[in-house]
Amino acid sequence: MFQDNNNINKDRLNTLSNSTIEDQAITSNEANVQVVKVIIAEDHLLFIEGLKSVLRQSEKFEFNITNIANTGPQLEEMLKTSDAELLLLDLNMPDKDGLNVLADIKGKYKDLKILALTNYDEVKLVKSAFKSGVDGYILKNIGIHDLHNAIDVVMDGRTYVGEGVELVNNGVKPMTPEMKAYQDKFLKKYNLTKREMEILSLIAQALSNKEIASQLYISDQTVSVHRKNIMRKLGVSNAAALIKIAYENDLI
Repeated sequence: MFQDNNNINKDRLNTLSNSTIEDQAITSNEANVQVVKVIIAEDHLLFIEGLKSVLRQSEKFEFNITNIANTGPQLEEMLKTSDAELLLLDLNMPDKDGLNVLADIKGKYKDLKILALTNYDEVKLVKSAFKSGVDGYILKNIGIHDLHNAIDVVMDGRTYVGEGVELVNNGVKPMTPEMKAYQDKFLKKYNLTKREMEILSLIAQALSNKEIASQLYISDQTVSVHRKNIMRKLGVSNAAALIKIAYENDLI
C-alpha cells in the first residue's frame, strides 16, 4: 500500500517537472524533429502566450524559447549571451523599436535568422526592414500554417514575404532618366547583364524562381543559374541580401 502511494507521488512529481520543462521547450509530437533555439521580442504578454501555443503545434520543429524580450535594449542585452538561431521580432517595441534594433544586431549575429512579426504593412516600413536585414516579414493576422511555413522558409536560408505584404507600390516603379543612368552604372560596376538586372529586380520583389520564370518565359533552371551568378557577382549568399542591395541602390 505505502509503496503504491510512493509510486503515485513520484508520478505526480514527474508530471509537474515535465510541465515546467515543456513551458521552456515547446515540443512537437514528432520523434525526429529539428530543435530550434528561439528568442521572442514582443511587449504584449497575451500575444506571447498565443505565439507559444502556435509554436507547440509545429510538426517539423521543436522550439526551445531561450529568452523573451519586452523592449529593444533588453533584446540587445539578451543577444550578447544567447546562442539562439531564430528571432521572432515585433517591430514596434518600447524604448527602441525593432528597426533600430535590427540596424545594430544583424551585423553582429550573421547566423541569426530574423522573422519580423508586425501589424504594419506599409511598403516603406517593409523596405526598411529588409534593408536592415530581416529574413522574413509577416503580419500578425496570419494563420497558424502561414507562420509555420514562414519559419520553415527562413530556417532554410530563404526569404519569406507574408500574405498582404507588398515590397513595391502598385507593382511597378516608373523609370526616370536619372534612374536609368544609375542602373546602367550599377550594371557596369558589378558586370551584370541586362537579363541579370531584370531578374534581380524580380528577386527583390520576393518572387520565386517559378514566378520569375513565368514572367520572363524562361525555365526555372535558367532563373536558378542567373540567381547564382548574380549572388556571386554581388558577393552575397541569400535572397535577403539581394533585396537589401536592390533597395539600397534604388533598383526597384
